[in-house]
Amino acid sequence: MSQTIELAQTGKRDHLTALEKKYQAQWAEQRLFEVNAPSPSDIQGLSKAEIREKFPKWFGNFPYPYMNGSLHMGHAFTISKIEFTAGYQRMIGKRVLFPHGFHVTGMPIKASADKIIREIELFGPDFENYERVQAEIIQKAEEEEKAAEAASDPASVDKSKAKKGKVAAKSTGHTYQFQIMESIGVPRAEIKKFADPLHWLVYFPPIAINDHNAFGSRIDWRRRFLTTKANPYYDAFVRWQVNKLHNLGKIKFGERYTIYSPKDGQPCMDHDRQDGEGVGPQEYTAIKAEVVEWSPSAKAVIESKAAGRKVFLVAATLRPETMYGQTNCFVGPSLKYGIFAVNDKEAYLCTYRAARNMAFQGITSQRGEIIQLTEIEGSKIIGTKIKAPFSINPEVYVLPMDNVLPTKGTGVVTSVPSDSPDDFQTLMDLRKKAEYYKIDPSWAALDPVPLISTPAYGDLIAPAVVKQLKIQSQKDTKQLAEAKDIAYKEGFYNGTMLVGEFKGQSVQEAKPKVRASMIEQGLAFAYAEPEGLVISRSADECVVALMDQWYLDYGEPVWRAQVEKLQARMELYGTETRNAFQKTLAWLNQWACARTYGLGSDLPWDPQFLVESLSDSTIYMAYYTVAQLLHENSIDGTKPGPLGITPEQMTDEVWEYIFADGPWPSSEPLHKEKADALKHEFEYFYPFDIRSSGRDLINNHLTFALYNHVAIFPEDKWPLSMRTNGHLMLNGTKMSKSTGNFLTLRDAVQKFGADATRLALADAGDGVEDANFDEKNANANILRVHTLLGWCEAGEVMKDEGNLRRGQRNYHDDVFEHEINELITITKKHYDALEFKDALKYGFYELQSARDWYREVTADVGMHSDLVQYWIKTSALMAAPVAPHFAEHIWSDVLKNPKSIQLAQWPDIAKPVDRSVIEAGQYMRGTIKMIRDAETALLKMLGKNKGKGNKSGAPPFDPKQPKSVRIYVATSFPEWQDSCVQIIKDSYSEEADKVDDAKVRTLLTERGLIKDKHAMPFIQAFKKRMAQFGAQTAFRRTLPFSESNVLHEILPYLKRTLNLVDAEILSVEEARAKEGEPGYTKSIIDTSEPGNPAFEYRNM
Repeated sequence: MSQTIELAQTGKRDHLTALEKKYQAQWAEQRLFEVNAPSPSDIQGLSKAEIREKFPKWFGNFPYPYMNGSLHMGHAFTISKIEFTAGYQRMIGKRVLFPHGFHVTGMPIKASADKIIREIELFGPDFENYERVQAEIIQKAEEEEKAAEAASDPASVDKSKAKKGKVAAKSTGHTYQFQIMESIGVPRAEIKKFADPLHWLVYFPPIAINDHNAFGSRIDWRRRFLTTKANPYYDAFVRWQVNKLHNLGKIKFGERYTIYSPKDGQPCMDHDRQDGEGVGPQEYTAIKAEVVEWSPSAKAVIESKAAGRKVFLVAATLRPETMYGQTNCFVGPSLKYGIFAVNDKEAYLCTYRAARNMAFQGITSQRGEIIQLTEIEGSKIIGTKIKAPFSINPEVYVLPMDNVLPTKGTGVVTSVPSDSPDDFQTLMDLRKKAEYYKIDPSWAALDPVPLISTPAYGDLIAPAVVKQLKIQSQKDTKQLAEAKDIAYKEGFYNGTMLVGEFKGQSVQEAKPKVRASMIEQGLAFAYAEPEGLVISRSADECVVALMDQWYLDYGEPVWRAQVEKLQARMELYGTETRNAFQKTLAWLNQWACARTYGLGSDLPWDPQFLVESLSDSTIYMAYYTVAQLLHENSIDGTKPGPLGITPEQMTDEVWEYIFADGPWPSSEPLHKEKADALKHEFEYFYPFDIRSSGRDLINNHLTFALYNHVAIFPEDKWPLSMRTNGHLMLNGTKMSKSTGNFLTLRDAVQKFGADATRLALADAGDGVEDANFDEKNANANILRVHTLLGWCEAGEVMKDEGNLRRGQRNYHDDVFEHEINELITITKKHYDALEFKDALKYGFYELQSARDWYREVTADVGMHSDLVQYWIKTSALMAAPVAPHFAEHIWSDVLKNPKSIQLAQWPDIAKPVDRSVIEAGQYMRGTIKMIRDAETALLKMLGKNKGKGNKSGAPPFDPKQPKSVRIYVATSFPEWQDSCVQIIKDSYSEEADKVDDAKVRTLLTERGLIKDKHAMPFIQAFKKRMAQFGAQTAFRRTLPFSESNVLHEILPYLKRTLNLVDAEILSVEEARAKEGEPGYTKSIIDTSEPGNPAFEYRNM
């Protein structure tokens, strides 16, 4: 079981946490994160473009969290993308709006409150009788289970019925709601208060606010609000929204399929589900196969129970056009089936699950009523003769099929072996082993019927595909799935009907016509069920219901085209997100927007319904812009804002005037100047610049937001960008309460402190793939930040005490300054691109590496005071978006700046970065490493050759004796390399920015280099350099600095760090002039190239 880590020592963490609380209090006292639009007088006479230029703004938001618990690290990860960006955008001079609301609409809170009511009735007001009552419940369940096992064959039990209970407890491992409440820190004595749904609304939001503040979030809390009627201002806002959509014809009423909870008596939309988010209705054609003659086993069970009704086996199919080719029908021999009364004249044989769905689709005489006449095992139905509607074979037999699933369709499967690989292979297996399967061979005697002609597979698709994939048995499930996909696509897209009244038509044309004809003749009916298992928040397994309901007409062609136009121009930060939006737009259609149970705002024109939770949360970002003026610092709107506006004054006409440039109402519900103040804030901050969310919300919430924005707002107020991320793993494993691998935001901040947590979140990842919060990294960040604080504080002390160098700068000072400036530039690019992992890499880790090198290389003369201070200032500023508390301490306490770092600007670069200086610095570090590696390689070689003697007669190198090194510097490349570069030049097209590889090979052959083993690897490496740095930079092979001069600058460091008595720098020409002398080895000298010197060690 994966568990979170425990900290052994907390002293450093406690020191950092004390600083964090100190600065959080200062920020709150100074109200640094409260932001308003420029005053009307400030922007008077300015155009919109001029306002944006003079008073730039940034408005970022994320999906408001649901208030049935504390924020966890998954929330924190998505929030951090906005939080870090908010910090950075402040630093580049923008008015930053980062607001936060609280979602309480929908079923989860109400369902949980109802559970607590039931549990209080069961266990007492403080659940004091839990142990005793639970023991009785378990004992009773065990007795019932034993009785059930004794009464039936365990192998025939429908295991799907056991899933619901498992799913109900899957999230936490807790059976009851009061246990869940205890697991999230609610004292048992307090839990009874949560029987009132409204108590949740006052309990959890303050916890979330406190957790955010402890995290250091830059949120304007004046704008906080609750959804639903709990806040009458927001309730009025939602009323305007849905009224406008209704008036525009975007909300319609009609009969349609929807996922439905019989227990709750209403549609169960995505946010109302405990399991199965994203699952929709799947519509089938239900084929009515009338029983002609029961098998003897079935007759004994059923005949007296049907009460004179005709009994039909009901098979659900997605391919009604193939019904002409039925040769038999399949059931699962180990499954349980029921005979269900549809009316006084007919009964259907299917699974209970299917009958439960049918009961809510107008198929049975009484809605929601399931009348089971009897139950029968599938094995007893085998051998029953039935009518096969539309089939060339009018009567067929029921046969066994092991692959029939109780969780899909009706449990009855029509068999069309000509076009279904599963059906064909099963039929072949039954013919081969009729005795094994206990069937009469004559029942499986009918051959596949040619129905559909295809170019690739002829008239019998299934047999051809089965043969092609070499499928041998119905147990070859993987290959059969592939075969099914091939057969379906070939038949549907390229097939032509060979039989029936639509003979000669394409399958695409014929399919809906065959279906309509069967239904019209009473041989079939429409049937639907969930695509997968859906469990409601009340632990009910959901069905598909056909019902009259209010729905948003998503997918309507004109509306969809508008959304596609918006999606195409938005910044989505990656092709994966854009592709996901495009896929969602392709399938998304009508969405039920009303229900009767839970919390929410009334549907204005039909108040028996409430607006569902994914429909009242699509444009609330606009509400943030005015919330502080309507109810400042009042989450539920009980305290009117500074304008003194009441909820009743916020009529639809007023909202339309503020948000959509509507006319000012003649009734004047409030003074127009007040409405203009609201409109002024909205016009300045909208549209929002970015919305950050988990990628799983693209399928619903994010796409809904686009649909609603294009319908409700003018085009200049449509969203500018959306960014998505994957789920957050914890310590490389999926977060799960039941395994103990779970962390709330509060727990993380208490365990690691805010900045260590924030740094680990920034390091977790930035793509749409799942990220990972590594607690070991967070723990290591405590030491990193604590050490860095200490160094910065000591750096200032050293400056004051005169321990740092002053005055004229040396070569290493210049390199260090340019490296700092280079990192400022690189880090800014990554913050601009919302690439926080890389921003941290360069603006935090690489910056410290540059300082470490500078400290080492200047150890003999000391660091320069001005540069130490410049580095400390820069490190604080570049870390501020991610680690603001550390940055604030350096900025305010160490550097003694009078204003908070939250008001500071991104660091300016005094002079442009000189690339030659940067490359010289990289060369220095690389050369030191190469010299160390050269000594290591030499020692390894000496070790291998020990005892073999020295052919030259010279004494071997002894690393324990005083040593020196010669560095050989080349000023030109080998001739063969120059020839290769010229060949690449001659083969390069500047217009196409491409090298003609065929021409390269031709020229290599012409110039006698084609057989040179060095040539092709060199050319490939050179082409990579062209791709990395550009063709012209690659062709310019001279170094931008003097190699010898740089080496002379690091000689003191080289001698000191490698314990050298001496170090010499010679050009290759100078060295070759001394070939033959002791210590000058030709093979070593010849390896030197510009930028890649050679090294030769010797004893003194």
